[in-house]
Amino acid sequence: MDPGPDAPASAVPGLDRLPAGPALFVGRRAELAALRAGATRRVSGRCPVLVLAGRPGSGRTALAARFARTVAADYPDGVLFARLSAPDGGRVPPGRAARLLLEQLDPEAAVPLPGVVEDGRDEPGCVALREALAGLKALLVLDDVRDAGQVWPLLADEPGCLVVATTAGPLTGIEDIDPVILGGLDRQASAELLADLVGGTRISCDPVGAADLAEACAARPATLRLMAGWLRGDPKLAVTEAARELNRVVAEQSETAKPDGDAAKPGKAGKAGKTGEAGRSGRPKPQEKKGEGQAAEPASVAGAAPADPASWVKPGPEPAEPVPVPDNDPLLGAFTLLYRGLSAAQARMLRTLTLAPAQTADPRTASALVGCPAPEAAATLAALAERELLGEEAPAVDGTPRYRVPGRLYPRLVRLREQEDRAAETELARARLLERLVRLTESARALLDPGDGPAPDPLPAALRLSSAEHARDWLLGERELLLGAVADAIGQGDLDGSAGRLVTALLRALPLTGAAAPADLYRLHELVLTVAERNGRPRRASAALLNLGDLQAAAGRWEQAGAHYRAALEHARAVGDEPLCARALEGAAGCHRALGDAVRAADWYGRALGLRQSLGDHAAEARLLARVAEAHTAQRRFEEADREYRAALAVLRRIGDERGREAVGAALADLRERVDGGW
Repeated sequence: MDPGPDAPASAVPGLDRLPAGPALFVGRRAELAALRAGATRRVSGRCPVLVLAGRPGSGRTALAARFARTVAADYPDGVLFARLSAPDGGRVPPGRAARLLLEQLDPEAAVPLPGVVEDGRDEPGCVALREALAGLKALLVLDDVRDAGQVWPLLADEPGCLVVATTAGPLTGIEDIDPVILGGLDRQASAELLADLVGGTRISCDPVGAADLAEACAARPATLRLMAGWLRGDPKLAVTEAARELNRVVAEQSETAKPDGDAAKPGKAGKAGKTGEAGRSGRPKPQEKKGEGQAAEPASVAGAAPADPASWVKPGPEPAEPVPVPDNDPLLGAFTLLYRGLSAAQARMLRTLTLAPAQTADPRTASALVGCPAPEAAATLAALAERELLGEEAPAVDGTPRYRVPGRLYPRLVRLREQEDRAAETELARARLLERLVRLTESARALLDPGDGPAPDPLPAALRLSSAEHARDWLLGERELLLGAVADAIGQGDLDGSAGRLVTALLRALPLTGAAAPADLYRLHELVLTVAERNGRPRRASAALLNLGDLQAAAGRWEQAGAHYRAALEHARAVGDEPLCARALEGAAGCHRALGDAVRAADWYGRALGLRQSLGDHAAEARLLARVAEAHTAQRRFEEADREYRAALAVLRRIGDERGREAVGAALADLRERVDGGW
């Protein structure tokens, strides 16, 4: 048994971001030694990269987290963690991962808005991350990487950092990496794991049965843990019988899968490149020697990497598809045995959790999904985790436990949900979740700003946020999951009403935390735009585009802002909304002004001025007159500029704006002084 890393490493910031991992960690000494050796190698021009490759259920994430904890003290600037695949196999773009890592590195840092395409080394978030890592010693753990194109834009030009990436398939493309390939556990480690999870007496009294069970599980940690959970549920069941049952279920699933053709053949489905015996057959024998299962032969000769970042990555294929778990895999056989023994409520909870954002839930969200009280949901979640069917995540700031559906089980659970649950029940569960999140977000907003309108109806005591500090911590801690819930709902397009209410609630609540990133607001306004255009609401689409333009302008991205303002103008014209048209015209004019095009700026400001005058908006009229004057001054049309300034002063005098009169009067005096001086 590995007792775990020494306590002093806990002082390193970010360790709590790593997956909690199993309380018991056995074996893998050779692999840990290979990782430690790889961490000491230095390459020229960039940080070193360590790759852990293994089939689903091989324990690659747990090993990466364990290694990170053992070396964290060598990286005092922090440990950063990001998952680069969703449980459903979706690929996370490197730009989105970079912004998440940036927020972890410095919560106060300005996170750049996403680019048009979130891939590539020049994506703004990736550039900002590399710049932020300059001169630091940080450890980046990238879990479940699909392809090299997700990793290389994140590689810092800083040799003091270290990247640890886990992957199910061969991560080809990045130069100078020596992957550590995970096979099954050795015989001793398998027996130790079973003994501690099931009970030493049952295993020690039947060493042959334990060896048979380990072989039936392909000696993979996840399968062993599932079978241990099944054995704990039936204390009278012999270990030998468990091995026979698993072999029987795997054989049944193999027969069922045969009509699907190659998908049922171990060598075809779930192939993950060179993954030891586990990559060549469905159930390899446990390794007899401790040294087996360590790093494979180096994939490339160690040496200095080229200094040019473009040459760090060899031309490779398109992004890889996620590596599936074949139907005849012992992992799914063990899951089937456990699933058949669940109560109806537990099985329904497990299936329904596949609807949770990022497949992560706590008692608040799980109770909404299945429609039960929060204490009952908490007990069910704990029972599923005890049987190894859910992974435990780091708890929320208030101590609320959180759980995650393992990606290796997600496809099978989705299939079971589609088979056993009616479509109407699934839609109702999703609607309940969105409404629960709306109420939680609105209650958080009410606590943060009690004077902003009437307080929402109180939540049940078990769900309630207790204070403004609790509300702020909840909003910031659950921000990614809240944004993911909105994106999932809008992506499916059947719950736009509930999703729209959640977007509105988040747009009102997040700024009250004082830590709302413009990138998050940008994502929300993009979602508003998607819903508005899908439902044929041009006025709402125009407002969303204006907000997107404002965020781009605040970031100094004037060309992108101008495109948003012009698109907003088209939508506003379609419904004849003159105030929106005027705002879009003024925004576009400001972009021309910032880009140094005074002629276009004067033209667009003039068009906005005409609309504001027709609307009787005198404050905006005075502001636009001054802007037109500035544009004339930039063109050296001083008489026109003097005239517009005087017109602005007249309007300000009429509405009694003394502060505005002082500012415009000073600008006019400065203009006249410069002209008199021969400017």
